[in-house]
Amino acid sequence: MTTINTSQTTDVLADYRWENTKATEKKEELGRNEFMELMIAQLENQSPLDPQDNGAFISQLAEFSALEEMQTLNSTVNNFSTQFQSSQALQASAMVGRSVLVPGTEAPLSPSGTIEGVVEIPSSTSSLRISILNGSGELVNEFNLGQQAAGAIPFIWDGTNAEGELMPYDDYTIRADINVSGETQQASTLLSANVNSVSIAQTGDITLNLQGLGAIPLENVREIN
Repeated sequence: MTTINTSQTTDVLADYRWENTKATEKKEELGRNEFMELMIAQLENQSPLDPQDNGAFISQLAEFSALEEMQTLNSTVNNFSTQFQSSQALQASAMVGRSVLVPGTEAPLSPSGTIEGVVEIPSSTSSLRISILNGSGELVNEFNLGQQAAGAIPFIWDGTNAEGELMPYDDYTIRADINVSGETQQASTLLSANVNSVSIAQTGDITLNLQGLGAIPLENVREIN
C-alpha cells in the first residue's frame, strides 16, 4: 500500500526515494506508475493555503526523469557486463590444452624434461646469460646467448646440468642477466605452460589452471600458442 504524505511541505520525489528504498529491500522496483500515483495524490492533498511551487514541481519531474534514465543505463551496463564475462569465459575455455606464456621465474620440469620461456630485454645488450638454479638455490647450469637486440628472446633448457646429466624433478628458478652499459641487470622472464582447465569465480573473474604453475589470472597471459 502506497503511503501518502499530506504535510504542508510537499516533496513527492522524497517519497519516491523512500518508497524505492523499501522496494529495493524487498527486491521489487518502484516504477513510473507508482511515482505518478504519489505525485497526483500529494497534489490532491496539498494545503490550498500553501500549494506547491511550480518551479519545485518541475524540478522534481526533471530529477525523476534523470533517475529513471540512470536506472535504465545501469541495467544496460549490467547486461553488457554479463555478456562480456560470458564471452571471456567462452574464449578462455578454448584455451584448454594450449600453451601460454605468463610472467614467472620458477617452474618444474615439464613431462618432456624441459623448461621453455622468453626473456624480455628492454634494450640491446652485449650479453644475455641464463642461469638455472634448483630448489635449494644451487646453480645447476647456465648458458650465454651472447649479444641480443631489444625484444623477446626465446630460450629452452633441456633439463641437464653443466656435465650433461639429467636433473631430477624439482622446481627450478630461471634467472636472466643482461649487460647494459657495463652494468649487469636482471631481465624479466615469461614461462611457457599448458592450460589444464579454466575456473570462473562468482565475481566473474577467470583463472587459468596451468600445468606446473598453478592458478594464473587470465589477464596475466601474454601470449597463446
